[in-house]
Amino acid sequence: MKYPRIIAVAALLTVASTTRASAGAQAAYEQPSQVIETAAQETLKALNADREGYRKDPAKIQGIVDKYLLPHFDTQLAARSVLGRYWKTATPAQRQEFITAFIHSMLENYGRALLGFTANTLKVYPSRVSPGQTVATVRTEVTRSNGAQDSVIFYMENTSEGWKAFDVHIDGVSYILSYREDFQSQIAQQGKQGIEAVIKRLESGEKPAQISH
Repeated sequence: MKYPRIIAVAALLTVASTTRASAGAQAAYEQPSQVIETAAQETLKALNADREGYRKDPAKIQGIVDKYLLPHFDTQLAARSVLGRYWKTATPAQRQEFITAFIHSMLENYGRALLGFTANTLKVYPSRVSPGQTVATVRTEVTRSNGAQDSVIFYMENTSEGWKAFDVHIDGVSYILSYREDFQSQIAQQGKQGIEAVIKRLESGEKPAQISH
């Protein structure tokens, strides 16, 4: 995966994950773009507290990711979307293993790129979502160091806990669909052993060809 693209995804997945000031009915009226904007500031504040320290030891960024992304990312919806019809055939233990491996893979891939994200590289376009709407897209642009811009669409759902992320499209490429096409093809070929095989691939850090270059 090209470094600028990693930066783009990392920025958007990270800004999606702020601690919300309200939940339930009140959170339902919060614009998804506001969630992204607020989370960006929270993430930058955490990074700026010891940016040099994180550069020396990138593994420490995991703590920021766990705090600002993981609790506010719909891990089950994302994992279920990737497995598709094979979610039903997977055992409860396999489902949990897949969720853990899939999310860990994302965080490991993008966590280290957070150090390249600064406030002036992200532009969030305001959303206009009605209170009863359950899904939304937020259009954003990430500016590279050379001035070029990546168009990124952030997909969210409105849950009982507020807006949560479940997919990101970068230049028309969906993270979820890329994994789905790759993994479902392997599971179809290998049958019962397929799910275990893709879990091992995730744990090893392997990525689909569509998002690995």
